[in-house]
Amino acid sequence: MITVTRDDFSVDEELKRLNKPTVGGFVSFVGTVRAESEGEHVESMEIEVYPEMAVKQLEAIRGEAMSRFGVEDISIIHRYGDLAVGDNIVLVAVSAGHRAAAFDACRYVIDELKKRVPIWKREHTPHGARWVEVGRPDKV
Repeated sequence: MITVTRDDFSVDEELKRLNKPTVGGFVSFVGTVRAESEGEHVESMEIEVYPEMAVKQLEAIRGEAMSRFGVEDISIIHRYGDLAVGDNIVLVAVSAGHRAAAFDACRYVIDELKKRVPIWKREHTPHGARWVEVGRPDKV
């Protein structure tokens, strides 16, 4: 499942949705808005997205991961809009028969998402707003 939304999400609900008798485990990654970035206090974050292209790219990434790692299912949710510190930004949840495939698929999806999906983040700090650099694996 691919979702690009302004709405928050429930990790528990997504894991329940991914559960099947053939699933031996889940691996998930949840990215949230941090209170600090590059040594500066962050008050909030604004996320912009090109929804149609984002969904298209996320579907491709999901399909690649499903084929490459042989997992049962993958859910990807990415939020946009104005978010507060502590708010959820992104969820990648993978169900698989075995843990190694689930871990590998989850890492692949989040890494490819950061590289390929047209999503832009702007942090609001006490000194003004700044765009988050794209393509850095340490940026959520």
